[in-house]
Amino acid sequence: MKFIQYLVLTLGTALFAFNALAAPVEIHGVKLPDTAEVQGVQLHLNGAGTRYKAIFKVYVAGLYLAKKATTPDEVVNQAGPKRLIVTMLRTIDSRELGKLLTRGMEDNMGKAAVSKLVPGLIRMGEIFAAQKPLAPGDQFMIDWEPGIGSLITVKGVVQGEPFKEPEFFKALMMIWLGPVPADDKLKDALLGGK
Repeated sequence: MKFIQYLVLTLGTALFAFNALAAPVEIHGVKLPDTAEVQGVQLHLNGAGTRYKAIFKVYVAGLYLAKKATTPDEVVNQAGPKRLIVTMLRTIDSRELGKLLTRGMEDNMGKAAVSKLVPGLIRMGEIFAAQKPLAPGDQFMIDWEPGIGSLITVKGVVQGEPFKEPEFFKALMMIWLGPVPADDKLKDALLGGK
């Protein structure tokens, strides 16, 4: 009888743990699914967190990878598709967001490295400048698709041709994961920390 109780308790605990792992993560009302599919590959939520500016919550970001990564090098050098999804928590001018992304690339890559990416930076600035302000709940995604390049999706619409250079995707990821990240706590969270 005790064995059956033990077995039921063990199975119940295992089932509860499995359900907890499969449940989406919710941060400030933003639900991030535990998986995402890019190029037919199932990616897993590596980490997620909030970007703060002073005391204000700006957005929630989630990083999806095929296998767990705890360092920026592991993220950018990992083979296969990747996704970063950003959900706004407050309204932000899209043109200003494009400028902030460019500045984040410069801060983390250096002017010499970024100078090689100028055509992509100009195009990315144009993509965001063409948008209306991003309001709470609006999303943009950056996908890396091997053999295709980086795709930027804003409010569910893919924005033009892919950015083919792998260096461009790396520069984008450094905005959040580089030595001068947009937010240190968000960097830690995206890399699987708390």
